[in-house]
Amino acid sequence: MSIPHLFRCPISLDIFTDPVTLCTGQTYDRPCIERWLAAGHRTCPVTMQPLGDAVLVPNRTLRHLIERWLSADQQVPEPTAADDDHAEEPSLAALKRCLQSGAGAGANAKVAALKKVATLASESDVGRACMLQLGFLPVLLQLVFHAPAPWDLSEQEELALQCALSLLPSSPTSPQHGCLNMLKTEASLTSLVWLLERGRARVRAGLCRLLETIATAAATRELAIAAAASPRVWRALLPLLHHGDERVSGAAVRAVAAVCCAAEPACGSAVHHGAVPELLKCLSWASAGKGGGAAAAAASSALAALEALAASEAGRRAVAREPGAVRALVRHVFMMSSSNEGSEHAVAALLVVCRESRAARSEAAGAGVVTQVLLLLQSQCGTRAKTKARSLLKLFRSMCSNQARGLG
Repeated sequence: MSIPHLFRCPISLDIFTDPVTLCTGQTYDRPCIERWLAAGHRTCPVTMQPLGDAVLVPNRTLRHLIERWLSADQQVPEPTAADDDHAEEPSLAALKRCLQSGAGAGANAKVAALKKVATLASESDVGRACMLQLGFLPVLLQLVFHAPAPWDLSEQEELALQCALSLLPSSPTSPQHGCLNMLKTEASLTSLVWLLERGRARVRAGLCRLLETIATAAATRELAIAAAASPRVWRALLPLLHHGDERVSGAAVRAVAAVCCAAEPACGSAVHHGAVPELLKCLSWASAGKGGGAAAAAASSALAALEALAASEAGRRAVAREPGAVRALVRHVFMMSSSNEGSEHAVAALLVVCRESRAARSEAAGAGVVTQVLLLLQSQCGTRAKTKARSLLKLFRSMCSNQARGLG
């Protein structure tokens, strides 16, 4: 597909998904320019002019023009291997119409359309952006969550779920995430829970990734809080932390961490349904190191969830009371095989728990927290981790000074 030059972001060279304009008059795709600004740049990438302000103004006119152009039955951008008869590829609009066709439409035709969508999404950034702009994502979600209590996902529905996941925008501020709010309905939540409990491993991992996106996207904050408040969601999600398939357990711990970080009400609900002991079990498994890089990532996510829980009053109390929790956090302050990010989460969780609990401070001191912190400070960890480590060290130095004065 020949994309007009004005429809391409000058940073990514892909079609705009959310065009925004800077004070210099240059237009960029929102995810691209946000990454540029987040990296500390304060100039316009094209003109290199200094930015008086970094306000991003939505370019609704350009977005409207792109939507009109896309709706004109554009051919799919990535051709497949040529057939003997050299048949013309279906248009994107035709693929969407096929997916939207009623229950009476041929199942084979829908499966073929979904396979084409999956190929485009995996092989072409342009194809993925075009389908997102044309509204494929809500159509795919409707194919997955159309029934209140499915006995299982058919090949068609499984493909629809994988296609939907491949189209999810990478930027948490993307307005395209708004279509996920269709899952607020009781019927959709029932389907989600049922599939988390009984779906195949690939489906469960995919739904955990969907929950992670819901928890982190700005447009789905209310849905994230509603999901976190549902006992059924927690009863279905927490057991997946110990699933035999590493894809499922890894996706589940990331989803739990994201939901816990979404809002304080989510932390209270997580604690109430037993997230702290389940996360500690997951951390113990991940720390064994049998899963390689996947295990290290799972450990970091579990520590992130524990840090988020410890930030709430209910979470602090739960971590302080849970047998072995403080010692487990101390063990992860400095580990040669762990990432700095995991160490930072462990230090942050210990800092808030030990500030509030004398028993936790004593347990951490007995587990050798001071030695662990000193080792971390001598390592190549990041600035934030070192700042938190110094605060934790200061806390224990004060405790030792107070004890010394008491003995004197």
